[in-house]
Amino acid sequence: MNNKLIKSVSVTMASLLLVGLAAGCAKEEKPIGTETATGNGNTTQVKEPVNLNFVINNSGRKYMEGTDANNNDYIKYIREKSGFNLRLNELAADGYQDKLNVLLASGEQYDLIHSRDVSWVTNLAKQKAILPLNDLIDKFAPDIKKSMPPEIWDRVTFDGKIYALPGISTKLGDEIMYVRKDWLDKLGLQPPKTLDEYTKVMKAFAEQDPDGNGKADTIGMLIGEKLARSGPYFGAFGVPIATNEAIKVNNWVERGGELVNAVVLPETKLALKYMAELYKQKTLDQEWALNKPKNIGEKIVSGKVGIFSATWFDTKEPTVILGSKKNDPKAEWISLPYPVGSEGKSGVGSKNPVGSYMVIPAKSTNAESTIKLLNFITKQENWEAIKLGLPEHNIWSRKDGKLTIDIAAHEKHIYRNVLVDLGSIWDAELEGARLDATGLEFKMNENINIINKNVIANKYTGSPTPALAKYGVKLNQQLEETFTKIIMGALPLDDFDKFTAQFLKDGGEELTKEVNEWYKANKKK
Repeated sequence: MNNKLIKSVSVTMASLLLVGLAAGCAKEEKPIGTETATGNGNTTQVKEPVNLNFVINNSGRKYMEGTDANNNDYIKYIREKSGFNLRLNELAADGYQDKLNVLLASGEQYDLIHSRDVSWVTNLAKQKAILPLNDLIDKFAPDIKKSMPPEIWDRVTFDGKIYALPGISTKLGDEIMYVRKDWLDKLGLQPPKTLDEYTKVMKAFAEQDPDGNGKADTIGMLIGEKLARSGPYFGAFGVPIATNEAIKVNNWVERGGELVNAVVLPETKLALKYMAELYKQKTLDQEWALNKPKNIGEKIVSGKVGIFSATWFDTKEPTVILGSKKNDPKAEWISLPYPVGSEGKSGVGSKNPVGSYMVIPAKSTNAESTIKLLNFITKQENWEAIKLGLPEHNIWSRKDGKLTIDIAAHEKHIYRNVLVDLGSIWDAELEGARLDATGLEFKMNENINIINKNVIANKYTGSPTPALAKYGVKLNQQLEETFTKIIMGALPLDDFDKFTAQFLKDGGEELTKEVNEWYKANKKK
């Protein structure tokens, strides 16, 4: 299917979805019990569990043999302890939004939808296709409410109302540079610090056969489709763009007392010029624009990559760095300082602490039960049982306050993280202890600390504006397509100037105005 057809299908499905979700509004929930006749003509209340139908991103999690999304110990725990009969409709991470639109256009009723696309959520809120949650949270979600910092609610508030429960992260960013030290040693190179040194190392990795197989099959710079994992290279030019999954129009910098979108900065043009030159020289992976997360992992594990922008947890991923080490015991990976550009700039764009959004369709008749169930998951004892593992699985223990985790058991039951995504809880202490307990050798907390110290802050921290809901999808598509073509040489570099003019014309100007109105009202004196 070609790109135009895919986009057409996506737009059509999204339109059908809005109609489907908005076709009705939440009714007063019926009592859980149902009346059943008895032999003497009287009636008695027989409580039956409320059926809840959720749609969620699988995020690549694999189940143990003989189990699946709706048949495993963790969903059984939730059903038995909460009294709600939860059913999960899982969709794969790749192409999730398109799959979601197709699923929801079918007309089946769902009680909760999980998404990572803030523009999509904002648009649903604008169309009244999802429910405001303020009253439901106040009445039925005390644990969620007390767990969350007040500023997080600003991220999911549209027109003064909360329209989503946030899936949150205490990490300020995602990307950190990693390199194969054994390749550096083999080629007589030092760990790079400046962008020029990075360029030298990447060219050597691409041209000097560091894997020693006599073939020109190694990659210098590895990035993914939609410019995923390119954030540190933009950072070398002072551009705060977070690109773990894809480049987006969601990072803002201050220039002359006003906020400017990072994607239209002159420095962004220089970063594109840099990557375009490396593509032309075949230092940048020639297939980069087709690299999905799976492809990136495969190239790293197969020993074709010696330097890349990793996520903080890639050190323990069997599909990334850990897999590389298992495949080649000589592979030695170390973290690097972020590349420093000619003007002394470096770092990586900050991420939105809200990484996902849980919304309740307006036609759901189970809104109260849905919120109650999510609050149940957030309660400390339930959260630990799901996040860390059920007691009977013997995954973890505490002694003298120190958390210990059996890694083999942890990995065996890792599928539980699908349900972890339903929790709205801010617990940096527990998360830090968990990461250390899963293996100090993976240096995940160390990676997070490095990222947090080098994040280039996003100056806009408010909720998505109306203009983002209206124009966000189109602006992001224009951004991805234009930047990709410039890097690949299909467009001249100076077309960046045409892009910035079109960006402003197609909604960027309105978006910038709204963002600056917020900035003026909230800027610290």
